[in-house]
Amino acid sequence: MRAQLSESAGSGHKVIGCAERMLPGSSAAVEPDDGFRFRGLLAFEDPVRPGVRDAVEACRGAGIRVVMVTGDHPETAAAIGREAGLGGGAPKVVVLDDGAAGAALADATRHVDIVARATPQQKLELVKALQAEGELVAVTGDGVNDVPALRQADIGVAMGERGTRSAREVASIVLLDDNFRTVVVAVAEGRQLFMNLRLAFAYLVLVHLPLVVGAAAIPLMGLPLLYLPIHIVWLELVIHPTAMLAFQDLASSDSLAAVERQRRARFFSPGDWWRLVCVGSLSCTLVVWGYLHAFGIDKDVAHARAMSMSILLLCSAAYAAALTGLRQPVARWIVACTLAPLVLLVQVPALSAWLSLSPLHLADWGLAAAGAVMAYVGTRWLARGLSNRAPAGESSSELP
Repeated sequence: MRAQLSESAGSGHKVIGCAERMLPGSSAAVEPDDGFRFRGLLAFEDPVRPGVRDAVEACRGAGIRVVMVTGDHPETAAAIGREAGLGGGAPKVVVLDDGAAGAALADATRHVDIVARATPQQKLELVKALQAEGELVAVTGDGVNDVPALRQADIGVAMGERGTRSAREVASIVLLDDNFRTVVVAVAEGRQLFMNLRLAFAYLVLVHLPLVVGAAAIPLMGLPLLYLPIHIVWLELVIHPTAMLAFQDLASSDSLAAVERQRRARFFSPGDWWRLVCVGSLSCTLVVWGYLHAFGIDKDVAHARAMSMSILLLCSAAYAAALTGLRQPVARWIVACTLAPLVLLVQVPALSAWLSLSPLHLADWGLAAAGAVMAYVGTRWLARGLSNRAPAGESSSELP
């Protein structure tokens, strides 16, 4: 019988032992615990859903730790873990002591892939222990036994198809298809959304730094104002549509890339801020230098304003192109709608005079374009740094 039990459990079946006992006519006062006669075993199979193995492998590659915590027999859990790809197909299984708790509990499971014969209290204590070590813990579950861990987790994910009502009520997220791959897709989309927000904010910082610095530095030098009200309106008609539209449709991916994990919640890391300051300072220098260069000995204010405006708008297009990669049509349209009006409003004398500008020479456009190229290269450097970091605090996934 034990051989049959091991064979069934080793093939991933949940095994239930059945026994019988005759009871007296009157109902028993307590639950009988002896006198039973063994009748046989029932073996149930709950196959791993398609795509789970690939999803687990994606999590491993992205630095997200996946642990299966179950009340099943160790051999059953090991068979399911192998099929799901836990531990690279050779999962390490542990059965916890009843008295394990706190740091000892977390240490006991630090290098394992499966915790078998786990009780609801042990699941809860395991989540608390991991959180105490600074881990961000996500728990998936479908039964009443999972409710304490689902409630305690940073992110509780309940199964919507076969999950109990209590599990769905305490969870933060309910999966409608009960597929672990959906969790991985959600993490990938969440990362992309967070990245889109950071890219949009980075664009706003980069484009406003030269705008503000130029508007303040030029008058402080005793020179005529750089921006007139009509110029501010023009710039805002470019900046805000770019920030709102160019970054919202960036292509997302169902796959998870390896990223640098962060312990503290930060929108930008100190390194990101350093890159932002470096690229923004370059643009500030270009805008102010462009004004002084074009102002020259002739003190041509219209020419100076046209030069600075052209540099700033070319840098804005360079920022958008570098941060979006021009992968989406809307980003390409945004860049085109920035550049085409710029050439038209500066080079057509009637329009440039209306904006208190004057047409630029070919050499001026060459200098402005060179500045935009430098801004593009610097922004690509910034974008690479942003893409190497996970959303703040993301660290681990714990799956009962």
